[in-house]
Amino acid sequence: MYAIVEIAGQQFKVSKDLKVYVNRLSNEEGSSVSFDKVLLLDDNGNVTLGAPAIEGASVEAKVLQHLKGDKVIVFKKKRRKGYKKRNGHRQYLTQIVIEGITAAGGTKKAAAKKAVVAEDAPATEVEAAPKAKKAAAPKAKKEATKE
Repeated sequence: MYAIVEIAGQQFKVSKDLKVYVNRLSNEEGSSVSFDKVLLLDDNGNVTLGAPAIEGASVEAKVLQHLKGDKVIVFKKKRRKGYKKRNGHRQYLTQIVIEGITAAGGTKKAAAKKAVVAEDAPATEVEAAPKAKKAAAPKAKKEATKE
């Protein structure tokens, strides 16, 4: 069973006991957090889609720790101008572990693709659109006559 859930503005594919790094959450270390914006839910091939989210479905997680990510170097340069700028930052992250996925009230299911065409539908005739006129061929150059 897995779910696609939106956490802090980003979408993650999560399953039970998965550790995920997300943008910094305001919850304390060791506390539980619940995410209600579940966009897709797969229960052993039974796919439920949300429009945009599934009502009643949620993902339960536990905050493990707050940390900083690896340093990202931002280097700007304009060639032949002597312009160089070096800057960097470390993103604030939160590590969470997914404790469970609940699917209470998922009623909307993905529709199966239909290959059968309805026979009762009236056939519509399509009128052929008039063809566009071709561009005129370029005229031959006049030869200069010597007299």
